[in-house]
Amino acid sequence: MNDQPLEIKAGIQVLKPVHEVFEAIVDPLKMSNYFISESSGRMEENKELEWKFPEFDMVVNVKTGKIITDQYVSYYWDGAKGHKLLVEMTLTERGTGKTLVSISEKSMPHNEDGIKWLKQNTEGWANFLACLKAYLEYGINLRKGAFEFMSDQSPE
Repeated sequence: MNDQPLEIKAGIQVLKPVHEVFEAIVDPLKMSNYFISESSGRMEENKELEWKFPEFDMVVNVKTGKIITDQYVSYYWDGAKGHKLLVEMTLTERGTGKTLVSISEKSMPHNEDGIKWLKQNTEGWANFLACLKAYLEYGINLRKGAFEFMSDQSPE
């Protein structure tokens, strides 16, 4: 196949101030309203965390990287089986009360496993962004009950 590694990129504009969006990403109590069910702590630089998701009986290990308040969050996680992948979230103020959230996850080889990861995690990040927007703008938890059909499956 191609030698170029695969990378996921996704983004959405949220109609909330950048600080409010940042807090929704780093504060586990807020994240539990749209993404995880619980975390062992707040996202801070160079911290090891454990995340639990409501649909799966598993723990996901997260190692935070660089974090710049109201601008940038990075971490490593098992984004694909056997691969620690870098997730980067960039927050860009787009006028009063508007924030562009850009996410990248990288990288996987351009092969069958990489293409499978690209499909699954691109779908996952699009869902994350929609859930973040719905929570912040309307107070709705889109994730609640959405993936119960997957509760007896483990993501790969």
